[in-house]
Amino acid sequence: MTILKDIMTRDLTTVSGSATLREVAQKMKAEDIGNVLILDGDKLTGIITDRDIVIRAVADGEDTSAAVGQFATGDVFTMHCHTDVKEAARAMADRQLRRLPVTDHQSGELIGIVSLADLSTRTSGGADEKALEGISQP
Repeated sequence: MTILKDIMTRDLTTVSGSATLREVAQKMKAEDIGNVLILDGDKLTGIITDRDIVIRAVADGEDTSAAVGQFATGDVFTMHCHTDVKEAARAMADRQLRRLPVTDHQSGELIGIVSLADLSTRTSGGADEKALEGISQP
C-alpha cells in the first residue's frame, strides 16, 4: 500500500497572508511552481495558485501589491500522511482538487503536499486517473 508520505513533496513554499501578489508570483516563477501555501505562524490558512492570481486578481485589475490572502482559497482540505493514495485520489476527485496538503498524523503539522502530477508519476494503479476524472467534471 502506497501512502501519501511516500509520494509527497516535502519542500514546501509558504508565505504569510500579507505577502503581495507580486512576491508570490515571483516565488512561483523562481521555483517553477504553480502554488504557494499560506501560513499564519504554523497554521495553514490558505493556498494560492497561479490560476487564482490570474482569475481572481489580475483579471479584475487588482494591484500586484495587494495582499495574497485576499485571493487565496481558505479552509484548505488536508489529509494525514498515512492516508492511502487511492483514498486521497478519491477525495481529490470528489472535491475537484489538483493539490492536497499533507499533515502529520499525530501533530496535525503541515509536512508536505501531493499534486495530481505526483499521483501520476509516483504511483501505479490508476490513482491519478480517478483524481483527474473527478477534477475534470464541471
